[in-house]
Amino acid sequence: MQMTSDQAYSALIERISPLVEALYPNEDAIALAHQFAAKSGIDKADCVMPVSHQSHWSEQDVMVITYGDSVVNDSEKPLKTLKKILDRFLKESVSMVHILPYYPYTSDGGFAVSDYEIINPDLGDWNDIGEISQAYKIMADLVVNHCSSEHPWFKAFESGDKKYENYFVQASPEDDLSEVVRPRTTPLLRLTRTPEGDKYVWCTFSHDQIDLNFSNPEVFLEVMRLISMYIDTGASILRLDAIGFLWKIIGTSCIHLPETHQAIQLMRALIEYRLSDAIIITETNVPKRENLTYFGNGNEAHMVYNFSLPPLLVNALLTGSAKHLKTWLMSMPPAQLGTTFLNFIASHDGIGVRPAEGILDPEELQNMIHALQSFGAQVSWRTGLNGEKHPYEINIALFDAFKGTCEGEDDYQVERMLCAHAIAIALEGVPAIYIHSFFATENDYESLEKTEHNRDINRHQWQEDALTPLLEDVNSKHYAVLSGLNRLIALRKKHAAFHPNATQFTLHLDDALFGFWRQSLTRHQSVFVINNVTNQSQTFSLAQLNLIDMDEWKEIITDQMITDLYGEMVLAPYQAVWITNRW
Repeated sequence: MQMTSDQAYSALIERISPLVEALYPNEDAIALAHQFAAKSGIDKADCVMPVSHQSHWSEQDVMVITYGDSVVNDSEKPLKTLKKILDRFLKESVSMVHILPYYPYTSDGGFAVSDYEIINPDLGDWNDIGEISQAYKIMADLVVNHCSSEHPWFKAFESGDKKYENYFVQASPEDDLSEVVRPRTTPLLRLTRTPEGDKYVWCTFSHDQIDLNFSNPEVFLEVMRLISMYIDTGASILRLDAIGFLWKIIGTSCIHLPETHQAIQLMRALIEYRLSDAIIITETNVPKRENLTYFGNGNEAHMVYNFSLPPLLVNALLTGSAKHLKTWLMSMPPAQLGTTFLNFIASHDGIGVRPAEGILDPEELQNMIHALQSFGAQVSWRTGLNGEKHPYEINIALFDAFKGTCEGEDDYQVERMLCAHAIAIALEGVPAIYIHSFFATENDYESLEKTEHNRDINRHQWQEDALTPLLEDVNSKHYAVLSGLNRLIALRKKHAAFHPNATQFTLHLDDALFGFWRQSLTRHQSVFVINNVTNQSQTFSLAQLNLIDMDEWKEIITDQMITDLYGEMVLAPYQAVWITNRW
């Protein structure tokens, strides 16, 4: 029996009140819960009960990650150009578009937001976002761990406005902050002059990014108002940026605190009662065990980034050994229905190395870094608990990361690029591909030299009239990568065994090969995915797969029937094969 809107609203209040009470024990939990519902745009008259453990995705879904101005045309606003590029080259491949922060900002590539309520006028306006959302599911960035030092909230704090005196996390240089974990080497506290005297505000990332104080319920209520606005303007997927650092308690690590998880559970409840098919993605670039906690009990993130995949996959193709990639995949628990992984190899940031901790030993990590540095990579650092510096991420365009192996450059750059994505596209989860990976963009040394920000090496801005001919030139590397990726995605979409929640098991093959088995939710289709991660031909016996002899089998990438289930198959360097009993 379907709930009435009143019953659904009552269920929401019942669900969130314990969370509100846990986070704000000195407040009237029921009254504050109603305030949260109101700020989230939830009304008794049209409240709808979300369906538990429902997956809002299928094998049809692929995400592209892009800045609003990754491609520009001087005659129009970049968001209009982006829509044209998506429609022209990626419309048949992608269903979800992650447009990186499209608000005004002061630094960090958009992640120091100076106004959450308008579109950066250099990009376009809300109508442009609305037009894109008519054809694609938009993922919006919720950058609320911190705001820009130029945001009106912080300017009001600096001027002594009482309303904002508790909007930002404050501490003293005398406090014991030795346990605080953060991905930067800059000083944690920033001195701020106010009419009441000097204050020290908390800056997890930079002194232009001031951490918001979620222990003040007024801050949380404002954030829910913003989320409701983003949903109204076309977003159906919400990325919680840097969410692991949300709650601060002096004397702790200030990462992954129980209060942070409770805050996400509160956001999740309010968002899905606001929009029943909304998807929440947590961005937590940390080792696997910590990352997976953000699924909660099916009540936090719908998706988590598969952060271990990029460094391990790149390492496998550099070394010609899938040993660590295989060990990692065997240890990955299946995601329960209603949750899944977001599988990416490259993004606007670099290749994070923290998620490889405990998998690659220090020497292996250094070998990978040295190889990528020889292909032009930069390295960004973080501060450890004892003040020592550790590599945090490797900054390089993915296409250039595949220039060669640990032995040096070779002629297999395109093949490695397609092999890596054939793996990511076939794995359990939803594939997310950086727009510059689609376009085989190379290192942007000019931007790196201009800004001296390592991440800008991987944030090239194409002119549309320069990019388009390259993507249409059948003899270019750009065309080879784009057409190769589009073809793999088209094949993925035809096969139910590639549903993000379809069964997955790791195959025990030689380390030169990386393989896994996918089975559709109905168990009707199997796909065996085998990838040669070396620059040498590799032979393996089909007998290792135990193909059922009552079925017919076909390799669908080359469109070849398998006639001898016990024969041998030769894989060219970096070749991927998908062997299935349904096509």
